[in-house]
Amino acid sequence: MEDFDPQQKLRSDLKDFSSYSAHTSPDFMKKKFGLNIEEIIKLDANENPYGCSGQVVNSIKDGGSFSVYPDAAQSELRSELSLYTSMPSDCIACGAGSDQLIDLIIRLTINPGDEIIILPPTFGMYAFYAKLSRASIIEVGRDEKFCFNCDDVLNRITPRTRIIFLANPNNPTGNLVPKADIQALLDSGIIVVVDEAYFEFSRETVVPWVERYDNLIVLRTFSKWAGLAGLRVGYGIFPQYIAEYIMRIKDPYAINVCAQNAAIASLRDKDNLLQKVENIVYERERLFGRLCALEGLTPFPSKANYILCRLHDGRALRLTEQLKERGILVRYFNTPALKDYFRISVGRPEQNDIVVESIREILGEDTQW
Repeated sequence: MEDFDPQQKLRSDLKDFSSYSAHTSPDFMKKKFGLNIEEIIKLDANENPYGCSGQVVNSIKDGGSFSVYPDAAQSELRSELSLYTSMPSDCIACGAGSDQLIDLIIRLTINPGDEIIILPPTFGMYAFYAKLSRASIIEVGRDEKFCFNCDDVLNRITPRTRIIFLANPNNPTGNLVPKADIQALLDSGIIVVVDEAYFEFSRETVVPWVERYDNLIVLRTFSKWAGLAGLRVGYGIFPQYIAEYIMRIKDPYAINVCAQNAAIASLRDKDNLLQKVENIVYERERLFGRLCALEGLTPFPSKANYILCRLHDGRALRLTEQLKERGILVRYFNTPALKDYFRISVGRPEQNDIVVESIREILGEDTQW
């Protein structure tokens, strides 16, 4: 029998594929630095510092039998989302996080060699799933304030272009895309995916436009505003014809029973959750003001639940490592465009104060700056 070489059975273009950079867990921090879990300030993944609705635990506890498959049609959840978004339920489809919907949209529209357009720095999962589907990735850069020129994007459209991805607010920079630019891109006839993962913090949306544009898709998530990052629930508002295809090609039971019940409970307790969002928005502005006062650090205005900061001369990585030693997790981006930057998720007031004072102390004490 001929020797079996597993390397020869793999897709050659995926042999050097880089995984998505996941975030450091509190358990890892506990083991590495000997910290108690309650001592760790985790502000690296844009999670909700207030957690989920108190109704979520009850919804899971009283949510029926776990031995029965969840509703594949997502009927009750889509009905609740229809009330929340003021859009018809047959224009809504849900997935295991908006990540899964990004994957489904690309698989629905992309043939090998087709193109997607992204505007880096931006959310990494657009390129991640595009590479898995053998799409060509066209990058249109941003300026020093992380804005892009709409004409530059339009000029990169070719007959092979299938999708333009826009995160709005953009992750990790926090800035919004002008609606005039979104409209201009929609007028090109290319599918435009507007990722509104942080809508509840920005209150800026193009969801009503879905009824006017057959090439507009809007994505959202329960991870941020509703504190359900660990349960993975996202949804999209689609033109009806696309929603029908997404429902056909999705995993039959994409969202488990606990996640569906938790999302429904969150929507029914939205007033309470949105008050927590207001608290985070208030803290975002207060944190921004305090960061502005730190010498040698430049924070960027944000409409999300995080703030991107710049340190010069390659100091960002060293700072984030020193914060980690103190039990504080913020996000460093190991890319050429963001090597001097780190992102702070907005935490509770006391957490934000500790982060600011820790940064102040490190910048003041470290003689190697």
